[in-house]
Amino acid sequence: MNRSHKNPRLVEILLVEDSPPDARLVEEILRGGPVPKNVRIAGDGDEALSFLRREGEFLDAPRPSLVILDLNLPGRDGRDVLREIKNDPKLRCIPVVVLTTSGAPTDVHHAYDLQANAYIVKPVGLDAFTEAIQALERFWLSSAQLPGSP
Repeated sequence: MNRSHKNPRLVEILLVEDSPPDARLVEEILRGGPVPKNVRIAGDGDEALSFLRREGEFLDAPRPSLVILDLNLPGRDGRDVLREIKNDPKLRCIPVVVLTTSGAPTDVHHAYDLQANAYIVKPVGLDAFTEAIQALERFWLSSAQLPGSP
């Protein structure tokens, strides 16, 4: 695996996605990229927040350097998760990329109002979806400087 001189350490990513096929596809695309990474998957908002706060079964969970968040989750939705992350002094520096099916202007505006770091509408079609995830990786894992894990 090619290790970038900018990111010699393993990057921890938390993918918050309730659709198992979408989660597997995002994970597969990311794992195929050039930057060494671990992708952890949370299937709902409560699990994501427990992971981030290192609660319950996640006491030893690594602090992610990036969160990829779907908005439409069962129970506590992605908007609530985003709000909780950005209102928590221990978590707010973690970049959150919204990856969702909704391109509604109100959803986009609301996500940025809640301090999302980026908003990506899930493209239809495998090639377009793959390119979107690869572009996310190129920017966030190769170009951008991410916060270190405490």
